[in-house]
Amino acid sequence: MSEVSRQMMMYDAQKKSMLVALLLWFFLGSLGAHRFYAGRIGTAIMQVLLTLIGGALTLAGIGFVVLGLVGLFLLPGMIRAHNVALASRLG
Repeated sequence: MSEVSRQMMMYDAQKKSMLVALLLWFFLGSLGAHRFYAGRIGTAIMQVLLTLIGGALTLAGIGFVVLGLVGLFLLPGMIRAHNVALASRLG
């Protein structure tokens, strides 16, 4: 097996799927599951904290602003960055 074939197989085995990331965001987005999947542990933990704080503050009527910070705006870029870094590391 050539080195290029091996690298392509390694890339395919380790790349992240945008579909999986979107499903994680849709069903478990407030818990940062899509960010954990994308390897963004720090921002995933921050998202969980923001969700908890926003949920608690919603009772006071001001939490919707904090909950608005929790979204999918960076998700495509995170997955693309992971796959590009993986390809350059393998290539």
